[in-house]
Amino acid sequence: MSAEIENVANSIYNGKVPTMWAAKSFPSLKPLSSYVVDLIQHLNMFSTWMEKGPPPKFWISGFFFTHAFLTAVLQNYARKYKIPIDTVTYEFVCMPKEGSYDQIPEDGVYVYGMFVEGARWDDKRMMLAESEPKVLFSAAPMIWLKPVEMSKKKVSHCYVCPLYRTTERRGVLATTGHSSNFVTNVEMPTDMPPDHWVRRGVAMFLSLSD
Repeated sequence: MSAEIENVANSIYNGKVPTMWAAKSFPSLKPLSSYVVDLIQHLNMFSTWMEKGPPPKFWISGFFFTHAFLTAVLQNYARKYKIPIDTVTYEFVCMPKEGSYDQIPEDGVYVYGMFVEGARWDDKRMMLAESEPKVLFSAAPMIWLKPVEMSKKKVSHCYVCPLYRTTERRGVLATTGHSSNFVTNVEMPTDMPPDHWVRRGVAMFLSLSD
């Protein structure tokens, strides 16, 4: 038995994701049992996509390289309307919980599967609100990533919330120019000054650690 295989065996015995796997995997801080559940969900998402075509809403946490997915949505919009992609950006539209969302939007995509730390999403008021007592994380709303031309983007009162892949909140800058952990900034509606949420360290994540 080589040292690498022995490390894999020890990690599995201790319920941890082996380093050899993590080097080729999607980023995850979860223990082995939760990681395997996530892995099965990833495989199911892509196999369903291959068999039935693009879904009406995307589990954004299931992408290995989330930045490529976000860029591809902008590229599709730019090609459709024959405009330069560097003039296109996103509007982030938080969607009501009771919607069906079984139809693909005319432009952009619906995404779900994110979590909020330091605050919670109020479905009744459709904006950020204070966290419930002793609740660290809560589900984020489904978001319509709506491509628009920068000159036509609506300006609204919002908190620019950083979105990370894991709860680690740090990453390594890759050769592509993207962080290995930071994904993008999501504009979340609020009736409070943005500094209020900055002081609370409010952020969003694609994956938790349990």
